[in-house]
Amino acid sequence: MFEREILLIGEKIKDLQNKTILVLGLGGVGGYVVESLARSGIGHLIIVDYDTIDITNLNRQIIALQSNIGRKKTDCFKERILDINPNCMVDILDVFYGEENKNLLFQQKVDYIIDCCDSLKSKAIVIEEAYKRRIPLISCMGTGNKLHPELFKIDKLKNTSYDPLARKLRSIFRNQNELLNTKVLFSLEKRTSTNGKIGTISYVPSMAGLLLTSYVINEILGENIRK
Repeated sequence: MFEREILLIGEKIKDLQNKTILVLGLGGVGGYVVESLARSGIGHLIIVDYDTIDITNLNRQIIALQSNIGRKKTDCFKERILDINPNCMVDILDVFYGEENKNLLFQQKVDYIIDCCDSLKSKAIVIEEAYKRRIPLISCMGTGNKLHPELFKIDKLKNTSYDPLARKLRSIFRNQNELLNTKVLFSLEKRTSTNGKIGTISYVPSMAGLLLTSYVINEILGENIRK
């Protein structure tokens, strides 16, 4: 099923099939991460989310359909991944990740973590734990109230701007340079005003998810340009 990909990367497909990637958060961004990882041939996916599919998810989440509103995101994604690639090993963790279960993500060997969760506290915990365990991680900052995905950028947390979530994380990690060096995806776009609420549009979180997958896949393949 990966004939077209093998034309591009050859025997390196085995590098992807031998990797375990954990995705924390299965919303608008994380859903597209999972989808593209599955279609890229990653051999083992661990997907983490506690939420159910809601009607408000229909405008931006790839798993959200009228037919599965009310179902667990983890269950729906496991079905979808296996429908794409039956050879993929899929483990689900139907939990809200926090201090009380911070070790839960690390019961198995994990090669890479892609953090797409919305919770500031959860982000801080997973970044710290990944650093302690020397597991590569990339974290997504805010994608709400944005209209221009061409302004997304991947850089170190300490180099972010225009992102309230990143600003709060920088404050939490102040004086911890190793954590401020965490790779993150963020937007250089100033937030569109929505009267204090968070608005979304279909193509912004999806593009963020695909950029995250691109970064991780190319990192595994040794194709990322080092700065």
